[in-house]
Amino acid sequence: MVTHVKKKELSVKRRSYHKSRKAKVAEKVKFVNKKPFFKKHKYNSVHKKQILDYRVPIKKKLESIHHKDEKIVKKYVTTGIEGFDKLLEQGIPKGSSLIVCGGPGTGKTIFCLQALQHAASRGEKGIYMTFEESPERLSEHMHDFGWHPEDYEKKGKIIIKRFSPFEVTRQVEAMLEQAKGELLIDVQPLLFPANFKPDWIFVDSLSAIASAFVGKDETYRIYIEQLFRLFEEIGSTSFLISESIDVATKLSASGVEEFLADGVIAMYSIKRGNLRDNAVEIVKIRGAGFKKRIVAMRIEGGKGIIVYPKHEIFSEV
Repeated sequence: MVTHVKKKELSVKRRSYHKSRKAKVAEKVKFVNKKPFFKKHKYNSVHKKQILDYRVPIKKKLESIHHKDEKIVKKYVTTGIEGFDKLLEQGIPKGSSLIVCGGPGTGKTIFCLQALQHAASRGEKGIYMTFEESPERLSEHMHDFGWHPEDYEKKGKIIIKRFSPFEVTRQVEAMLEQAKGELLIDVQPLLFPANFKPDWIFVDSLSAIASAFVGKDETYRIYIEQLFRLFEEIGSTSFLISESIDVATKLSASGVEEFLADGVIAMYSIKRGNLRDNAVEIVKIRGAGFKKRIVAMRIEGGKGIIVYPKHEIFSEV
């Protein structure tokens, strides 16, 4: 017959035996990490190395167990463009890179400037990299719609900076030459001022950059790949404008851009008799639900772009 005391002892032993693997590993790490451990047991350097080598994989196991239990929470951002955000189920996944493509006069630049204004009004940092128009001209565009970028520039929230595509070409070629054929180059110093980490990046435009790389397709491809990689590393949500006459067949200059991009927004100017209707379509966005339709939009002075998510336009574009 098992006495009450023996039953208690057995119960303690069972609880000890059935401790979780995670708890046991944690105890080992705590024991090995104690500072007096080596002094107390007078272990030599060989024993120390063996114990430390053992401790590292234990920590990794603990970390892997911990990370498996964590739930990944995806964050979304919005553009602030009236009606456009209603085409998205939750928003644009934060840190995504999107191409905004379309022909001349379809509203690509206004779309990006409006998103920049919205981001700054929320206290986020944005940089507008222009390879064509001057910063002064872009500021005028913003004033036409009642936006005042200089207010946010003074606060360090907005930077509108002009780049020379041919200077970028020269610098990229010099980097590749210095790297002696390596495909990895650091393009960050070419883009951002010191101590400025943008939440939003706007590139206007990929077409202007590509025109400076004529006959240097491989160099252009390397530059674009590193550009997308950099945007991904710093976690910025980026919009890259691409001029395209026929959006239905070609979205960007080389085709590599839409392959690297997480999303594509197409903007149209559809001719109907003697008139043209502006329209917008979300072609793709990785990791986000959206309405697959071409919908009407218009550009209104004092407001900017207004999208009508329920007003579909049917046309072969």
